[in-house]
Amino acid sequence: MSFSGEVKKELAAVDVRARHCQLAELAAILSGSGKIYMQNGQMHITLITENVQVADRYVTLLQAAGDIAVKMTQAHSVQQKNKISYLAELTEEEAVRKAFLMLKILSKDGHIRENMTLTDGLLLQKSCCKRAFLRGAFLATGSMSNPKKSYHFEIVCSDQCKARQLQELFGAFQLEAKITARKGHEIVYLKEGSQIVDALNIMGAHVALMDLENVRIIKEMRNDINRRVNCETANIHKTVNAAYRQQEAIRFIKKQKALSELPQQLQEIATLRMEYPEASILELSKLCCPPVGKSGVNHRLRKLEEIAEQMGYEKRNDQS
Repeated sequence: MSFSGEVKKELAAVDVRARHCQLAELAAILSGSGKIYMQNGQMHITLITENVQVADRYVTLLQAAGDIAVKMTQAHSVQQKNKISYLAELTEEEAVRKAFLMLKILSKDGHIRENMTLTDGLLLQKSCCKRAFLRGAFLATGSMSNPKKSYHFEIVCSDQCKARQLQELFGAFQLEAKITARKGHEIVYLKEGSQIVDALNIMGAHVALMDLENVRIIKEMRNDINRRVNCETANIHKTVNAAYRQQEAIRFIKKQKALSELPQQLQEIATLRMEYPEASILELSKLCCPPVGKSGVNHRLRKLEEIAEQMGYEKRNDQS
């Protein structure tokens, strides 16, 4: 099972006892995967999903929140025979009307609310209901990439109104969800690992949250090690290049037979650099007699390079 499937399996098992939260989650599931249609003069509600846990969750919530029994059937895809969809249908007039009323899809005067978007927030007054709605939305049309490969969390919406509502709900928990269009749908998504962790916590997927956190810790450790190795490698290259440049300058001065004319301190550091070509500045500072600080060694070596340049020494481009 994919990581996304594991998350949905965990969410589908979250214990929700408050009726208002059950209704909020139901409304989100229907808003994402449900359809309202007319057949033989009678309104029907159908839920279609490829995830059996989501279908079972919908049936369980309907029974718990409204004592409504719903029939669930399986259907095989025409194009992919191994692909199964689950259909949960409400066709009885009284059951449909009861579902409409409790989910605020149908107003008391009998009017159907616009496409189950719940823009007026009738089921989203409490923080716990907002959490439940986000959980239901993810169960219906959400997905997550495997965090070992990348961080990506998204919920597919049929229109911009629904996408904006989800964005606002995430915003209520200080999460900055983005919206993008893809293949005629609006996608609400999160890309940062820390925000995805928070989203899982909000929805109640605590096991998946810990799995993601473990992956993040390992990734951060590897990245930190890589940064340190790269930094140390860069410092080594810098030290080697500087030492080579210094030796070339000293050789040039020797070739001009001018080293013996330099101050004793410069002669000493020139001799040490040639004798210990791979020594660091700190090591050279300790070899001086008497020992001097790193800044003193640096100053003397830079002075040697300046003198060589004054004598006509030209640095090679690859020594910069």
